[in-house]
Amino acid sequence: MKKSFSLSSKPTPQASFFQHDGLSVTAVESWFKVKVQLIERYVQSFIANASGRADEIVFVDLCAGSGLFSFGHQKELFAGAGLSLLSSNLPVSRWIFCEQDNDQRHALQQRVTHYFRNKNVMILDEPVDALADKLKSVIPQPARGNKVAVLCLVDPFSFEIPYATIDKLASQGFSFLMPFTWVMNQRMNYAYYLDEHRDRIKRFLGIADLQRLSTVQSNQQFYKHMVRIYQNNMLMLGLNTALSVHKVDSRLMELPAFYIGFFSKKFSTKAVLNDIQESEHVQFELW
Repeated sequence: MKKSFSLSSKPTPQASFFQHDGLSVTAVESWFKVKVQLIERYVQSFIANASGRADEIVFVDLCAGSGLFSFGHQKELFAGAGLSLLSSNLPVSRWIFCEQDNDQRHALQQRVTHYFRNKNVMILDEPVDALADKLKSVIPQPARGNKVAVLCLVDPFSFEIPYATIDKLASQGFSFLMPFTWVMNQRMNYAYYLDEHRDRIKRFLGIADLQRLSTVQSNQQFYKHMVRIYQNNMLMLGLNTALSVHKVDSRLMELPAFYIGFFSKKFSTKAVLNDIQESEHVQFELW
């Protein structure tokens, strides 16, 4: 029998029991904590919408990192989305974290082992181009009488994950949660990316040329064009798409706001966004 899950009125609290352990921690700006809380709300909403229709729910984090962040003069420690969600009582049958960096993967493994021995967690180190095939081999395939819902978080703070990988995962029935965040400032601006990282941008967007970006004249235009091209590409894959926009105060992202994209073929993007809107009072129109 499928179990239902109700979206709580408050976001998942950051786990307070994580301690400095001498392992790798990623230093970030304070707004990352807000982004983590937004990711948690999206995941909770997805689960609330999927739990009555799926026999199993699997959460995949393609860029899990070390699991912990720090910020501020006092080096305040807080959990990334993966570890924070693990500390919640969510009806997720399987957690899969992907991380290629040896130091961060080692730290993540130690923390999962220390804090979450009772959870079904797998940590993968496959190269990005091999991830889709590996995930297909470890995630239960939908079968008669057994429906599997997979939510994949894609949050590398870079253009690291190529569109070809997302295409393959979409063909396996994945739903995606993507904060569109990367360094965007005076030094690493739109001209820098278009000149120095043309091939990476092409791989990220899954396009042969950057003609559609040739007219941009500011960081804000570049960012909006990137998000819209990506959204259009997901539509071409047959996924329903939705964007929410959130204010940001950052030296890394010198923009007024950033987008979070939710993409799914099996589940209603509108229903998920309605949940987020009710709980967070966010806006969904383009800024």
